[in-house]
This record gives sequence, C-alpha cells and structure tokens, in this order.
Amino acid sequence: MRAVPVLRTARTRIRLAQASDASKLLHFRVDNAAHFAPWEPLRDVGYYTLEHAARTIEQGREAAQSDRGYPFVVLDADEAAIIASFTFSGVMRGPFQACFLGYGLAAGGQGSGLMQEALQAGLGWAFGQAGLHRVMANYMPRNERSARLLERLGFEREGYARDYLQIAGCWEDHVLTAKIHSAD
Repeated sequence: MRAVPVLRTARTRIRLAQASDASKLLHFRVDNAAHFAPWEPLRDVGYYTLEHAARTIEQGREAAQSDRGYPFVVLDADEAAIIASFTFSGVMRGPFQACFLGYGLAAGGQGSGLMQEALQAGLGWAFGQAGLHRVMANYMPRNERSARLLERLGFEREGYARDYLQIAGCWEDHVLTAKIHSAD
C-alpha cells in the first residue's frame, strides 16, 4: 500500500476513514440523502445503517491496501464531522497509471469552495505520492456545478457517453473528462 497521509487544507482534514468514523459517515449519508439522490444510484434502506457504513470503511481500507482505490473523507478542521468525500477508484497501474474520481459535498457546503479546496489537495497526492498520470471524472450534462468545478481544477472534456450509468433508477448520459499530470 502506498503511504496515505492526512492531507490538510485551510478548512479541512482529508484522510482514509477509520473504523471509528462509521457514525460520522452514517450521519453524512443520512443528512445528505435527498441532496445526493439525483446524482447517485438508487440506495436501499440498508445503505443508511451503521453496519453498512462500517463495512464501507473496511472495504475502502482493503481497496487502499491493495492499491485498487482510495476513498477519502473530508472532515472539518477539528475532525468532528464528515463534510465531503471523494474516491480515486479503479486504479490501473502498468502503462496506464490512471483512475476514476468521484466526489460529493454536503448540501450545506455548496458554493463555499470546499470541494475545490479538498480536491486540489487530493489531486496533489494522486499525481505526487500515488504516482498517477491520469485522473478521469465524469458528470451528467445537467450537473452544472460539477462541470464548473472540474473545469476550474483543470479537467478537459474528452467525450460524451450515452446511457453511461444508472443514476436514480435511470440510465444517464455523462460528459467524460480527464486531468493529466503535467511535469511542470
């Protein structure tokens, strides 16, 4: 496993979740269920349990251990609550050195720049210590906030995929973007 430090920004602490974070993760999920619903797959009631949150954390740590994915939680500065999350998933090594990025910000943090702040730190780690060359992020065309965020972070549009993912019970088109590590 690659070293996964605690990343710090002016307003956040970013790290892999620990078993002791299960209740924080559950609160994040429950408090933002309606906010995330239009952008995520359908969730069954089991998703909103402490057991599922604990299992998610355990599986995330196993993914990091095997260099398959890195699910980060973004906590407020005193680490009292999870305010966002992002995951570098589907890590592919060899000649590709790439992954996918997914993220979500609590409803109360919208428009504050917190997600950009957290992702800048995360991308610094991904292109630095994690040694990735390409990070891909895809968004639904109507998700204008994600489009603007990814553009500000330097992601470039690479394509358009019809019926790409099943979101909220419907097949949704997605805009395909990527950010490439630059050596400068």
